[in-house]
Amino acid sequence: MLTIENCHDPAGDIQEYQKFCLIADKIEADPSLLSIPLENVDRWIERGVQPKSKLVEWRALVVAAKASKAGLLELLQVLRDDSEPVRYFKGFDPFPGILTLAEQRSFPWTSRH
Repeated sequence: MLTIENCHDPAGDIQEYQKFCLIADKIEADPSLLSIPLENVDRWIERGVQPKSKLVEWRALVVAAKASKAGLLELLQVLRDDSEPVRYFKGFDPFPGILTLAEQRSFPWTSRH
């Protein structure tokens, strides 16, 4: 029987985790990068991208990260979290544009997203 447990690609899961850790590292080093996901979310919501509820959740995290050190730490924690519920949430991430093309190429695949 096919289950979520035997569908996982462990190597891809590791790369996905490493990718989000790199995104977190870059944002931590340069919080001005938070304008990128905020612009992405706003544009996607305006265009009707679904699920809007996940985009709204990301927007709230990014806005809080821009507003305070505590908010930034919360966002970084989410990006570095490798739990199953957070992996699912990161499937709707608004972070295209944070990594350079060379950085993206260092992650040839991800497991589920």
